[in-house]
Amino acid sequence: MRAVGLGAKAPNECFIRPIEIATFAGKCSERSQMMLTRRDWLTGAGSALCMGAGSFSSPLAHAQSSVPRAGTHRVVVLGQSVPLTGAASEIGLAFAAGCKLHVTRFNESNPAIGIQLKLIQLDDGYDATRAAANARTLLGTHKADMLFGFVGTASSEAGAAVAEQQGALMFAPFAASDRLRGASHPNVFHVRPSMADEAAKIVRQCVAVGQTRIALIGDDDAMGRAGLAAVEQALSEVKLPPLVATAFVPASGDKLDAALAAVRKQSPQAIVLVSLSGTTANVIRTLRKSGYTGIFLAFSIVGIDPLYAALGKEVGGIVISQVVPSPRPSAIPIVREYLAAVDNSDQSPSYEGLEGFIAAKAAGEAARRAGRGFTPATLQRVMAGMSDYDVGGFRINLRPGLHDPARTIDLVSISADGRVVR
Repeated sequence: MRAVGLGAKAPNECFIRPIEIATFAGKCSERSQMMLTRRDWLTGAGSALCMGAGSFSSPLAHAQSSVPRAGTHRVVVLGQSVPLTGAASEIGLAFAAGCKLHVTRFNESNPAIGIQLKLIQLDDGYDATRAAANARTLLGTHKADMLFGFVGTASSEAGAAVAEQQGALMFAPFAASDRLRGASHPNVFHVRPSMADEAAKIVRQCVAVGQTRIALIGDDDAMGRAGLAAVEQALSEVKLPPLVATAFVPASGDKLDAALAAVRKQSPQAIVLVSLSGTTANVIRTLRKSGYTGIFLAFSIVGIDPLYAALGKEVGGIVISQVVPSPRPSAIPIVREYLAAVDNSDQSPSYEGLEGFIAAKAAGEAARRAGRGFTPATLQRVMAGMSDYDVGGFRINLRPGLHDPARTIDLVSISADGRVVR
């Protein structure tokens, strides 16, 4: 396997960057002194949080990137509910920032096509009730042409329910339940592959190295349960035995310790994790401290950056699925395009940022193909026809169903010194 780095701004850097808001190009030894975490930035920007409305007025949130010009342009409003605070804020901030980057790029690069994008981002704190309220606000008050880029299984389902009630489109949910891929949800379009496809990749990796005693630990929420269903289906498809143990756990505390002790008693060779970085870090640290020596495999929702920030050198050897290319310097056109946009911003590259960038590019392309005079029905038909869209050396199918055999999912691991290894 070869080591790859995530940093793009300094050629000599080969390590994962801690999550940052301000641009920084410098030596590896200086990084710990000069970088801000996204959570640190949020603390410093707390006065910009509009608590009553559930939205930010900061440059990152409630983004109206490159405000569209009036007149002959059709303004396409993308309404996004995203966790800019709360348990999934590291993922939400990175994904939201990547979306904003491409909206800005689209508006600056396409003045002649008669379409401009307007991105409105509301904070839901990773809470499905707030996400549903945001969806109604985005469609009602802001007249969004689509709900876009909702993050989290429960939040995506809540947004999809509002979209269905109001006859609206939902585009590019992040970590949505595979239920939203069925024929009963023709108004929901996906940029990332299914949880079933991620689970299949993870299970096949276990098969390849002879690990048949597999356990699953997940957050005690809709995402954890959706991950369980996906892994159980993947085991059935390759005719492996059922999971030897399953536990849905809180992020910390006595209940977590008891659940992990019960899992360890079943002697799993591998443990699949369907959880955010906080839970994942506590699970790994607790089990390793207890003497567990098996491997850990995590779904992409965990986020490499926040997991590395939580575990540091203890992150070594963990396998993580990834659904977009590596955001390191690359010959892949979409990666080059993303990194060029990052270089002209205050962001740093990340997998989630690249995924947001791709999602916004796909939304812009759908609007371009539909034309200035599109209706919700014509836009939906255009999206349904984008079954093999080349976003730039990386192909996506917006209506793939449960499995998309053409879609590439990578498994990467992180070494103790922070290198991403394929």
